[in-house]
Amino acid sequence: MSLPKITSVSGRAVPVSGDDIDTDRIIPARFMKCVTFDGLGQYLFNDVRRNEDGSEKAHNLNDPRFAGATILISGNNFGCGSSREHAPQAIFHAGYRAVIAEGYAEIFFGNSTQLGIPCMSVSHEDRLALEKAVEAAPQTEIVIDVEKEEIRFAGKTIKASIRESARAGLISGRWDPLADLLAASEEVASVVAKQPYMAAPERK
Repeated sequence: MSLPKITSVSGRAVPVSGDDIDTDRIIPARFMKCVTFDGLGQYLFNDVRRNEDGSEKAHNLNDPRFAGATILISGNNFGCGSSREHAPQAIFHAGYRAVIAEGYAEIFFGNSTQLGIPCMSVSHEDRLALEKAVEAAPQTEIVIDVEKEEIRFAGKTIKASIRESARAGLISGRWDPLADLLAASEEVASVVAKQPYMAAPERK
């Protein structure tokens, strides 16, 4: 199964500020009763975006200035809390294709990478500078260079980092281990067939 090589991601961004934003805030548990992940995007950050009656709160994700953004910007330890895969799935199905933050929870980072979502880490100072630029001019084009580990915007370049295993997987198009497994199905079948415990038992 051929996957796209994700060497860079470009688009407009939206700041979702704060440290320790956990997966329950990203997608509240009551919305996880689903057969597929397809509809999760509409509930992204639901409880900080909407009142109980469904009306919208003042939040950047509701702000028309940031409509169409495809990159999330946040603080440190993004995606902490429970290990629910639904959190990055909600981000993906809401149309976001990359996250820029100061740091990530381990399992969230891995789940995001397997969806082809680069999670780039930047310093506190650079994150604030990026947020300031985006808040001032929401149409600012952000270019995330996964291969070079840098982010370019408004004529500036800031250093970004991503775990080397994730970087290598993204830029080579091998970011989903399940796809790798399916692509090697003939080899897997061959190995399985050679295992003595897989042979049918003799009938007496």
